[in-house]
Amino acid sequence: MRRSFYAALAVLAIGGAAIFAAFRHDLSAAQDRLAGRSEIMPTSHGRLEYAVAGTGPAVLAIHGAAGGFDQALDMTGALTTRGYQVIAPSRFGYLRSDLPSALTTEMQADAYVELLDRLGVEKAAVVSISAGAWSALQFAARHPDRCRAVILLVPADFLPEGTKIRGGPLADAMFKSDFVAWALLKATPVAPGALSEMMLGTDAAVVRSASAQEQARVQQVLDHLLPIRARSAGMRFDIETAAGRRAYPIGEVDCPLLAISAEDDRFGTAARAREIARLAPDGRALVFSTGGHALAGRFDETLNAITAFLGTTSP
Repeated sequence: MRRSFYAALAVLAIGGAAIFAAFRHDLSAAQDRLAGRSEIMPTSHGRLEYAVAGTGPAVLAIHGAAGGFDQALDMTGALTTRGYQVIAPSRFGYLRSDLPSALTTEMQADAYVELLDRLGVEKAAVVSISAGAWSALQFAARHPDRCRAVILLVPADFLPEGTKIRGGPLADAMFKSDFVAWALLKATPVAPGALSEMMLGTDAAVVRSASAQEQARVQQVLDHLLPIRARSAGMRFDIETAAGRRAYPIGEVDCPLLAISAEDDRFGTAARAREIARLAPDGRALVFSTGGHALAGRFDETLNAITAFLGTTSP
C-alpha cells in the first residue's frame, strides 16, 4: 500500500515537472516572439512601445483588449503587402508601454500624435480593433489635421448599466496568470471553441466553418495572448472604460469613417458599428452576416474593404 502511494506521488511529481517545463518553454517562446520587434519612446504621459512595418502611406494600427503591438500587426500587417506602412503602438498599460496615472483615452490619442511626430509622419489613416476604437475616435476628433481616415474593426461598445464587468472566476484568473492562460490554451482541443467564444466573441461553429487558413489565424490570436500578465494593466483600463459609458466625439470626426463588424459578434459590435457610421459626418458601415468578433472567415473581405476604402482618401 505504502509502495503504491509513493509510486503515485512520483508519477504526480514527474507529471507536474513536465507540465511546468512545457509551460516555461511556451512562455519563453512567447517572450522571444516579442523581443527585438519594437521600440520604446518617451511621451508626455510615459513610455510608449511601438513597431513599424512596411513602406508607403502610413496606417496607425490600434490593437484591442488583451493585445499589444503584436496583435495590431497580426490583424493589419497584411496591409504592408498592399503598399502601406503600418505603425503599431502598444496602448498604455500593454506590454512595455507605461500605465500613466489617471489615464484617459484622450491622453492615449495625444500620444499617437507624438509617435507620428517621432516618425516624421504628417498624416495617417487609423485602423482600430475592438477597444482600440475609443482612442482612435479621440485621435480623429482631437487631431483632424493628422488623421485622413478612420477604420473601426468590430468597434467595442460600452457595457449596459448594471452589467457585471468581470468575465467570471476563470477569466479573472486567466488575466492574472500566464500559467492559467497557458493551461486554457492547451485545453482548447479538449473543449474546442470554448476559448474563442469567451475571449474572441466568436461562435465555435463559425470558426469551424472557416478555411483552414482562417482557423489557424484565429488560433494564432489566442496563442498570442501570452504573455498575458504583461497585458493585464491595459485590460483593466479597458474594462473600466467600457463600464464608464462616456460619450465620444463621433460627430466631430470630419474625415471618412468606415466601421466593420459581423451580425453574430457575441460582443454586440454590429449595432455599435451602425451607430457610429450614422453619427459620423462621413461614416459608413460594413456588417457581415457571420464572422463573430474575430471576423473568422472574413479576413480577405475585410482587407479588401480596407484597401478599397483607403484608396478613396488622399494620403
